[in-house]
Amino acid sequence: MNHSAINKEQIAGHLLVECLIEQGVKHVFGVPGESFLAALDGFHAYKDKIDFVICRQEGGAAFMAEAAGKLSQRPGICMVTRGPGATNASIGVHAAFQDSTPMILFVGDVGSDFRDREAFQELDYSSFFGPSTGGMAKRVERIDDPERIPEYISRAFATAMNGRPGPVVLVLPEDMLTKLVKSRPLPRLEAVQAWSDPGSLRTLREMLLASQKPFVIAGGGGWTPQAAQALERFSENWKLPVGNAFRFQDTFDNHHPNYAGDVGIGLNPKLAQRIKESDLIIAIGPRLGEMTTQGYTLLKAPLAQQKLVHVHSSPEELNRVYRADLAILSTMNAAARSLEVLAAPVNVPWESWTAQANADFIANQTPPAPSETALIDMPSIVDCINRHLPQDAVLTNGAGNFASWVHRYHRHHGLSKGHKTQLAPTLGSMGYGVPAGIAANITTGRMAFTIAGDGDFLMNGQELATACQHGAKSIIVLLNNGMYGTIRMHQEREYPKNESGSKLINPDFVALAKAYGYEGVRITRTEEFESAFKGAVENNKGTLIEIMIDPELITTRATLSQIRDAGIKSRDSK
Repeated sequence: MNHSAINKEQIAGHLLVECLIEQGVKHVFGVPGESFLAALDGFHAYKDKIDFVICRQEGGAAFMAEAAGKLSQRPGICMVTRGPGATNASIGVHAAFQDSTPMILFVGDVGSDFRDREAFQELDYSSFFGPSTGGMAKRVERIDDPERIPEYISRAFATAMNGRPGPVVLVLPEDMLTKLVKSRPLPRLEAVQAWSDPGSLRTLREMLLASQKPFVIAGGGGWTPQAAQALERFSENWKLPVGNAFRFQDTFDNHHPNYAGDVGIGLNPKLAQRIKESDLIIAIGPRLGEMTTQGYTLLKAPLAQQKLVHVHSSPEELNRVYRADLAILSTMNAAARSLEVLAAPVNVPWESWTAQANADFIANQTPPAPSETALIDMPSIVDCINRHLPQDAVLTNGAGNFASWVHRYHRHHGLSKGHKTQLAPTLGSMGYGVPAGIAANITTGRMAFTIAGDGDFLMNGQELATACQHGAKSIIVLLNNGMYGTIRMHQEREYPKNESGSKLINPDFVALAKAYGYEGVRITRTEEFESAFKGAVENNKGTLIEIMIDPELITTRATLSQIRDAGIKSRDSK
């Protein structure tokens, strides 16, 4: 980067943009606000080096930044204005926190001369976002001295990337950004690697040698292709079965003979039983939260029945919920590279255990025979998607039963092949998939595929306008069953026949997609899908394919009527 002369003054808003460029930032996602006009002018001054991606709602912008952070393992950047802009963006900050994603949210604030008077749109960001109040961010800071902008931005990058990755919030008073400064950007930062201590590795080896049925659960933030490759070699050396944590299904190659399946919602009952029967769980990276542990039942908290080795990059996470038999503080790159050279015996007693785990996974991939009366067969549709998507395509989704089809029937090649291919919120937030897919295409140029529900799409469907404005392409398969399906499923189980608050009257999604600038196609039969999907892959602009789904087809394992009947029977038995 060609810097200005060392002593030349410039406005602070331009310095802020220079600092982002120095850190390697190519895209900033946001909605413009009058509180950071000086920074917007900086983006104009450096438009050949950095792009301000103009989004249509701050929630969509924050999800895009979070997705960019997941893909690059460097902070995704979002910039919004004060008050309503910040609160709208908070959903993406929360997602980044729970998903352990590096991210920085810049918030334009009221001028320092108006502060603490409840000025227009003023908000206490430390109370709203701050970790001290049980909030959403690892750190919240306000930059009052413009000469210290490089220091604050450097610290934000370090905080977001080091330890357990996560979001940082930097507050920018409007008058601070307009002041003249002489400071220069600090050099690019890299994440610090924390290595496993040799004593812990020796203990882990002894625990493995004493085991009969070990099982590895991999996931969480901080994984790189190199770390994923090292994890594969560890699994191969010790012939260990590996399951991927909830919505980290691309951590370990799903085609690998040691892969046992994903440990999350809709868990294969045989895999659940296998984890319960295991005598040693090695959790590398995941927090072991509610979804991965099936409500803390696969591993009972706080003391699991299985021996537990927990490897994590945050000392605050280790022994927080589960008291581990062995807790190892390490980043994923360092942990995996240590484990891959852990001396393994020639033979282990669990080879057939591992082989059967993989056989159970493959059997669970085989869908039931299509119904003769159903017009739409989702396993067949996912099979078609698998055949036509490139191997490095990025798959995204928000929250809802619709996601279970891809989660179960798509097999990720995994990070070990060089690319992250899954963007899905462990937070369980609706509206994530559409902006995440758009951000994936903008930042990587790779094909982005999004599966969405009708309720989920309407949370952030407006970002199709962002895609078209910035020349991005995504393929969206939208399952329209006219309801909030997950909520309806729970209603059918808990309050049979009493639908309330979950029925939807939807717009014409095909016409809506076309209005934004996407292609739009509607199908009502399985055999119509392949030609529509092939056309979407070959098209040079985005496409939305709406699939009309029978409301009875609510999940991969049960229909509404089956859930309803099961609920009635359970009540009759009480």
